[in-house]
Amino acid sequence: MISPEHEGATFVASPNFGERRDGLLPEILLLHYTGMATGQAAQDWLCNPVSDVSCHYIVHEDGRIVQMVREADRAWHAGRSWWRGQGDVNSRSIGIEIVNIGHEGGLPPFPVGQVDAVIALSRGIKARHGISDARVLAHSDVAPGRKIDPGERFPWARLAREGIGLYVPPVPLLDGEALRQGDRGAEVVALQSRLAAYGYHLPVDGLFGTTTCRVVEAFQRHFRPAKVDGIADRSTRQTLSMLLEAADLQAC
Repeated sequence: MISPEHEGATFVASPNFGERRDGLLPEILLLHYTGMATGQAAQDWLCNPVSDVSCHYIVHEDGRIVQMVREADRAWHAGRSWWRGQGDVNSRSIGIEIVNIGHEGGLPPFPVGQVDAVIALSRGIKARHGISDARVLAHSDVAPGRKIDPGERFPWARLAREGIGLYVPPVPLLDGEALRQGDRGAEVVALQSRLAAYGYHLPVDGLFGTTTCRVVEAFQRHFRPAKVDGIADRSTRQTLSMLLEAADLQAC
């Protein structure tokens, strides 16, 4: 019998895992929502050999934590994804699935007790693996456009207050010039360069194309959730600049 690595959790083994590749170790904590009708259905699917998916942990709405894959092993939760120019996020991360029906069900609020459990679990994972706050990420961050979880209603600000993740107060929505799909030029290069500097995967080519739009949406969903539209308005760009400054300070 395998003992859970988080005190108070239970272990229900998933067969869907393997060894981390090329000697890689966890450096990313990746948060998801389940997007299924019930937590038990999600847990059963993550433990079903037919699904070819898994996660290290699932946190139920009532705060119960179930571990399915050992942290040393490679769970199959990130899919096709990139961060800081590197793929195979599965080999470089620990994944937490948070029970929530998701956008198709109206993205209901995450219960306080559930968030408390996510914070406690994340704090332990960060400590065990030395994961920095700037590498506490959303599934949507590493797979923009393909994934949108855990969504713009996830309480990233509260996690940051508890020492989980990097976050700055978003700049309020402002009138003024904005960059949008179809734009070209030096300002687009600057925007793309800043997004890439934080870790997002996109070309720095001066064309605000579909990929850049999806990355801007992902950034907004995590860091400027008041309006998720893929348009790099003044609020989005100023929030990004503040986040980069905070990341530099953390690294000092």
